[in-house]
Formats: sequence, C-alpha cells, structure tokens
Amino acid sequence: MTPITPLEQALHTARALVLADLAAGEVAEPDVVSMVEASVVERRWWVEQWPEGSGYVAGLVAQDVQDALLESYGRWPLCPVCGGGDPHALEVEPELGPDPQWVCHKAGVRVAALGSLGAAGAADDGFASS
Repeated sequence: MTPITPLEQALHTARALVLADLAAGEVAEPDVVSMVEASVVERRWWVEQWPEGSGYVAGLVAQDVQDALLESYGRWPLCPVCGGGDPHALEVEPELGPDPQWVCHKAGVRVAALGSLGAAGAADDGFASS
C-alpha cells in the first residue's frame, strides 16, 4: 500500500470538510458535489505550485464552492445566528490561512469550524437568492 502524500491528505481533508457542510445543509446534490470536485482539481495545481499552502486548501475549496453556488443557486451557507432581515451567507475566515471557520460578519461571531455546520445548528440553511 502506497502511503498518502501530504498533498493528497490536504485535498482529501478539504473535500471531506466541505462535503460535510453541504450535507448538513442538505445541498450535497450531484451537481454541487461536482463543484467540489472541480475545485479540488484546481486547488491540486495550486498546492503543487505552493506546497507550503497545503494547510490553506480547505478554506479555499470552501470559498470556491461558495462562489460557484452563488452563481448557480444563491448564497450558501445561510447564517443561522441572525434571525431577522435579509438572509446572508457566512464567510470563511481567514480568507487564506489555516483552521478555516464559518463566521457571521454581521453579528461578529464565529459560527462553526469548516466541516462542522451540522453541529452548529445550520443544518436547514438551504440557499437564498443572490
């Protein structure tokens, strides 16, 4: 059995974390999963060019999927913290750094670590039109 490389481990982890959050919101449909796979393919090249950035790839994949979903479906994941007003999406913090978190900038709070939206009560977040 061939050992898994740090690059492959980072990509598999990124895929798993983003898919967990999509599944928590019940939006992990085949076309959405294809968006995740497309991002992983693109980020593979990015990490091959900058191996020191492997710790950042999960947050970047999450942002890529967010952007792709915005174009196709609407904002995701919706903030479970703010009850009133216009629905808004959580954002990944840091934008380029390790230990990515979903945060609500409107309320100024950390909602969940990437991959943990289901545990944060964001399971029914769906989409909001852009």
